[in-house]
Amino acid sequence: MTRFGFGIVGAGVIAATHARAIAEIPGAWLAAVSDTSPESAKALATAHGCAAEPDPHALLARDDVDVVTVCVPSGLHAEVGVAAAAAGKHLVIEKPIDVTLEAADRLIGAARATGVKLTVISQHRFDPGVVALRGLIGTGALGTLLLGEASTKWYRSQAYYDSGGWRGTWALDGGSLMNQGIHYVDLLLACMGPVAEVTAISATQTHQIEAEDVALALLRFRSGAVGTIVSSTSVFPGFAQRLEISGTGGTVVIEDGQVTSQGLTAEPSGATAGGQPGDRQAAGASTPAIGIGSHVAQIADFLLAIEHDREPSVTAQDGRAALEVVLAVYESARERRTVTLGGVAR
Repeated sequence: MTRFGFGIVGAGVIAATHARAIAEIPGAWLAAVSDTSPESAKALATAHGCAAEPDPHALLARDDVDVVTVCVPSGLHAEVGVAAAAAGKHLVIEKPIDVTLEAADRLIGAARATGVKLTVISQHRFDPGVVALRGLIGTGALGTLLLGEASTKWYRSQAYYDSGGWRGTWALDGGSLMNQGIHYVDLLLACMGPVAEVTAISATQTHQIEAEDVALALLRFRSGAVGTIVSSTSVFPGFAQRLEISGTGGTVVIEDGQVTSQGLTAEPSGATAGGQPGDRQAAGASTPAIGIGSHVAQIADFLLAIEHDREPSVTAQDGRAALEVVLAVYESARERRTVTLGGVAR
């Protein structure tokens, strides 16, 4: 396998997860990190044995950086990503792809124009339960899909939002759905297909932030199936993220990446529950411990996509589609009307 040097832009909490994941992938190594805070960059670099660059431009100028992982605040993803694409670097973008469709399209266009590969982190697509569920859908074991439900009921303290001036702002972050719930929005789309219309409500109930800390949405998919999204950072003490998919052939329930319930009208040969449930409360708590296995799987898949000149399993368009649904939820809640997808802007 070709060796790939990585550079991480943004040395916040999630950057350490990426650094750990990179270290687990044969042929991948972390060359450098940068951050607007020199102290943060130095701390991350020291912990992972790489260089600390004073700014992203210095990092992008390095010949030993082939892939740039963008871990800056969400509303800056396109800005950093476009510069990295212009420097000829392949791109791993933390979720969401950005916070507006205009920015997402600018980033996608830059990657396409320069010929670099781009993936948006949606590591839960590689969770064992999700892989098993999508396999059942792919073989037709669930029949015609009827109902899809995605739920993220987490807890974040006010101190979490106060820890960064960008958190909970419309310009750089969004609320519980954009930041926390978007992972399972992506899984819902991966299973159920494109959304046709959204009807939603939202509120800011327990935090001093611009954006929402609770959102609820009703969906109609293009297939005719229906669905729901629930997302909150106000639910103490925090619970497992949940995905429930029902079809004419049965129902599968996933909690934190594991199949916890499965009932099929015709059980397929060799059916599996997709592993045992993990520590569900930890995932939704205010200071969650993030495992790296699914990050490793997604980044390794991305490197194979570069090496074999194919699309990664999670594409830029996948990231855009999840963003479009989130923005439709926000628009529907703000304007108190049903939103038809296509050209949605906050």
